[in-house]
Amino acid sequence: MARPESEAELADLIRAANAPLSVQGGNTRGMAGAGQALDTTGLHGIRLYEPGALTLVAGAGTPLSEIDTILGEKGQRLAFEPMDHRPLLGTTGVPTIGGVAAANVSGPRRVQAGAARDHMLGVRFVTGAGDLVKNGGRVMKNVTGYDLVKLMAGSHGTLGVLSEVSLKVQAVPQAEATLVLRGQDMAEAVADLTRAMGTPFDVSGAAWLSPDATGGTGERLIRIEGMAGSVSYRAGRLRDLLGADTVVEGEESATLWRRVRDVTPFAGKAGAVWRVSTRPTAAAGFCDALRAQGLTHAVVADWSGGLLWLLTEETGDAGADLIRGQCAALGGHATLIRGNTALRAAVPVFQPQPAPLERIAAGLRVRFDPKGIFNPGLMGPGLMGPGPTGSGLKEGAA
Repeated sequence: MARPESEAELADLIRAANAPLSVQGGNTRGMAGAGQALDTTGLHGIRLYEPGALTLVAGAGTPLSEIDTILGEKGQRLAFEPMDHRPLLGTTGVPTIGGVAAANVSGPRRVQAGAARDHMLGVRFVTGAGDLVKNGGRVMKNVTGYDLVKLMAGSHGTLGVLSEVSLKVQAVPQAEATLVLRGQDMAEAVADLTRAMGTPFDVSGAAWLSPDATGGTGERLIRIEGMAGSVSYRAGRLRDLLGADTVVEGEESATLWRRVRDVTPFAGKAGAVWRVSTRPTAAAGFCDALRAQGLTHAVVADWSGGLLWLLTEETGDAGADLIRGQCAALGGHATLIRGNTALRAAVPVFQPQPAPLERIAAGLRVRFDPKGIFNPGLMGPGLMGPGPTGSGLKEGAA
């Protein structure tokens, strides 16, 4: 394993490499490609934190917990609510901000605050040629030219190795409340979630858990955050409009959303886990079509139905053909997040892209990783030969 502790050391290592490198931070998602492990946790530390400017700069290997702690001391947070994959995947290690940025990891608050990439002000990274590249800055502004910040978000370490990330942060709201309604089926719940998102009440979370996920009844969740008086008013208006069995607040509400964020209903349960991005209005029909074709599954629906987590039996292709067939028919894409060794060897992690997009992605890989050494086989061709699927363009947009 190689563990550089400076950008210069990282660049020298990559420049000298003539074999595949498995780029990883804390490796909590278990999605690095083949090759010698390139551990970025040596590139750690808070480089700049200006609470008044809502700006933080950190080395890519900085633990997410360290960032949460320093932000929490000033009453601030990462608005995009990044997932911790360890409960779902049973992995160890420590999530890093570089891993979050490289995979564009975004949680339930994305419906309000946007994705991780929308909060990335700038990046520093090393290309496959060993060149150090800096793009963006430490403030939000409109510029002309290539937006490499957005390109790196979701590229999963296949275009360059991040060494530093600049982020926009957010103040922690004074209060939060979640409306909970139990017993709805998916179609009814998603209809309520999309209605809630269409109101002026600034919903920051909209999710539904199937009875198979909860072990009881279906559970619809709608979250409101902000000043205490405003939260109380908006929660009341939504309760009048949509109904709720209960309204929970504070830490009880936060606990519910950590469960959604980390997909803990599937933690420790046997089966493959799929992450499906689709249109909220297509979500219920998507799952109905899978069941009509004989694929039983549990569901955690986030982003008002735009993000579906599916738990399927880990037999055959674990439903890959059916799930990706429905993605092709209804729009969207499916990523295999959890699966055994045999399944991962047989089924591409990422959904193959249309030929025109793949040509663009292949051109980007050649430009940024001319030796084809970064995470080969994960998202595209490298020294290990053609990969199982396309680039990170689609997944990075999810």
